[in-house]
Amino acid sequence: MVHAFIIHTLRATKAEEGLCRVLYSCCFGAENSPSDHQPRSAERDRLLRKEQMLAVARQVESMYQLQQQACGRHAVDLQPQSSDDPVALHEAPCGAFRLAPGDPFQEPRTVVWLGVLSIGFALVLDTHENLLLVESTLRLLARLLIEHLRLLVPGANLLLRADYIEGILTRFLPHGQLLFLNDQFVQSLEKEFSAAWSH
Repeated sequence: MVHAFIIHTLRATKAEEGLCRVLYSCCFGAENSPSDHQPRSAERDRLLRKEQMLAVARQVESMYQLQQQACGRHAVDLQPQSSDDPVALHEAPCGAFRLAPGDPFQEPRTVVWLGVLSIGFALVLDTHENLLLVESTLRLLARLLIEHLRLLVPGANLLLRADYIEGILTRFLPHGQLLFLNDQFVQSLEKEFSAAWSH
């Protein structure tokens, strides 16, 4: 099962200005601690999830930066030529890593990530999940979000489009469940999504 989906900023190098920011996150299910003898408040849960998502985003950014340095790519190479240029998602840097218990989740988790120019996408999941299925799902989600929300266009405001993101997640990652999707089924879900949001 997928426990969280995160969209965040990526800096190609640590020298770049700014901090890693979580632009959008969605958690599936709640994490219960056996050490919690009393229920936590909703506000405390929200702050804990926010800290966990930021911790994952920072680790993804570090992995992304290490991979870019190892490949010898520079920040200039990662900028689109124009907003109309297609993005080759199959060439986008990606990876996976494990999180130990308590860092930042109580149970061990696996994170699969994808870096598209200055945007990072990540799925946090159980350690036993099929990583090939997770990667193909993440690439599909990234493609749909980039196409439908025009995420890479300067000035695109992701915060105002949360309902679109939730609509895509509801169809392609329902309640955090990974789906085995063939191309025909993906096309029918895309048509259903487009029809629903054209009204």
